[in-house]
Amino acid sequence: MMTTLMHLSNILIPVIMFYIVSHGMTHQVKVYEAFVKGAKEGLRTVLDILPTLIGLLVAVGVLRASGLLELPGKMLGAVGESFGIPGDIIPLLLVKMFSSSAATGLLLDLFKEYGTDSYIGLLASILMSCTETVFYTMSVYFMAAKVTKTRWTLAGAVVSMLAGMILSVMLVQML
Repeated sequence: MMTTLMHLSNILIPVIMFYIVSHGMTHQVKVYEAFVKGAKEGLRTVLDILPTLIGLLVAVGVLRASGLLELPGKMLGAVGESFGIPGDIIPLLLVKMFSSSAATGLLLDLFKEYGTDSYIGLLASILMSCTETVFYTMSVYFMAAKVTKTRWTLAGAVVSMLAGMILSVMLVQML
């Protein structure tokens, strides 16, 4: 099955690229110039959001190095256990809201300590897939788009993250 998907992607990616270029050419679009213009705009966006990215990564790194991330796990461990979320998973959930790469580091630490096939390892893996970097996404994309009124975005993102957490626990318990 996996080799079939790999072969399919090896075929589809060039076909899609060919389609985009030929579609642009048939509609009298200067494809290369449009590509270069888009790349320049992308670089400007990266430069605009770079300070935010650096700030988030530094903050998460400081919290992780200080050991402060384990404190919420100890404090909320009993509450989380009643919902099927061990205390060791709580720092992962908190960090995931800010940085996916830092959460991946915590995930690897959980794998080393508990193993990938343990309840904690499985739950952590599924949680990483079913949750989003809420604050990172909001700060980066809203800064890039210059959005100042976020309205219900944070509430919606937190609700969707909670839904992902609940479904992750349910999935692991079904295994």
